[in-house]
Amino acid sequence: MNAKPADARATALALLNAVLARRTPLDQALAENRTLGALSPRDRAFARLLTATVLRRLGQLDDALARCLARLVNPGTVRDILRLGAAQLLFLDTPPHAAVATSVDLAAANAPAMKGLVNAILRRLAREGADILMQQDAARLDTPDWLWQSWNASYGEATAREIAAAHWREAPLDLSVKVDAPAWAAKLEAKALPTGTLRRAPGGLIEDLPGYSDGAWWVQDAAAALPVRLLGNVGGATVADLCAAPGGKTAQLAAAGAHVIALDQSAARLKRLRDNLTRLKLAAECVAADATTWQPVEPLRFILLDAPCTATGAIRRNPDVPHLKSPTDVVRLAAQQDRLLANAVRALAPHGLLVYCVCSLEAEEGPARIARLLDEGAPVERRPIAPVEIAELADCITPDGDLRTLPCQLAADGGFDGFYACRLVRKP
Repeated sequence: MNAKPADARATALALLNAVLARRTPLDQALAENRTLGALSPRDRAFARLLTATVLRRLGQLDDALARCLARLVNPGTVRDILRLGAAQLLFLDTPPHAAVATSVDLAAANAPAMKGLVNAILRRLAREGADILMQQDAARLDTPDWLWQSWNASYGEATAREIAAAHWREAPLDLSVKVDAPAWAAKLEAKALPTGTLRRAPGGLIEDLPGYSDGAWWVQDAAAALPVRLLGNVGGATVADLCAAPGGKTAQLAAAGAHVIALDQSAARLKRLRDNLTRLKLAAECVAADATTWQPVEPLRFILLDAPCTATGAIRRNPDVPHLKSPTDVVRLAAQQDRLLANAVRALAPHGLLVYCVCSLEAEEGPARIARLLDEGAPVERRPIAPVEIAELADCITPDGDLRTLPCQLAADGGFDGFYACRLVRKP
């Protein structure tokens, strides 16, 4: 494709191709895109918003376009150009003449023979789009079948629809601060959530915010900050943070006064973690090792296992996830989670605490893993979570006493990521 350096829509087309055709995670595609940096801040933000909107609303867009097409357009550049034009018409309030004309320009640069088709389809959609949207089952269209079935089975259809609706909205910017949250809330023009997280509206450069260069805070979703709280007072204790990168929970533990062993298999991810800690002026013992086999010199009183998962609880922040993950990934990662859990239990001292967590909404990656661990006779038992430990968010505690947050919860404050966490104590 011939993306022009100063063209936000051409950049969005390249990003969309990277995600949907080459199956590249959106964050990686953004980092690798060579034209993004040449755009103005405003155009850079628009390119990302346009790409994310297509990914969030892909089902609705394809359904709307299909209603305007006499025949299906084969997957590829032309379909993506139509998706970008449709997203602008239906969801971004772009003036119709601009959405159509710029899409035709994209077609001229990438598939000249299809200019007429792109023009005709988008002009029709500009006329009929509002009526089409009213006829759609948006939540169902924008949720892949396997996720829809999973969420219906786990949470019921009403909640599944609320989860899907939460994914249409861009997530706010959540910050964890080292000290003096009220003062930083004022400086950052942020709202303090009951959990202690500071929340700002999305947008703008993070590096330009007060306190960034001073290392006063780090970016961390409000739900992601809860599992560390389940360990209790870790001041002065050694805590292993397994699968630690990019390091938000490591920073929490270090700021709480713990000696942290931050373990990750990826040297590149560990470098990012070290860089984050350097900015925050916090310290941790960084270890490059496989958490399925690594063992400490002596058994530990505290272990946090934030296991690799499908990340279906973080779709608000990663709208590419539904299009890149599949049930096969759930099975593969569940097996890895079993190995990680088994090895973490072996590293735990008698009466020690292990917190297992995943940013996944899939039962197979959460309660099913704990059930299997306990059924196989692992020498641990649940220590149920009390509402007071998570800012009285009683709705986020399961009947078994585990943590379960959903994107549709805390809705009045902007929601938060879907997380599962279970606290286990090693039997003597």
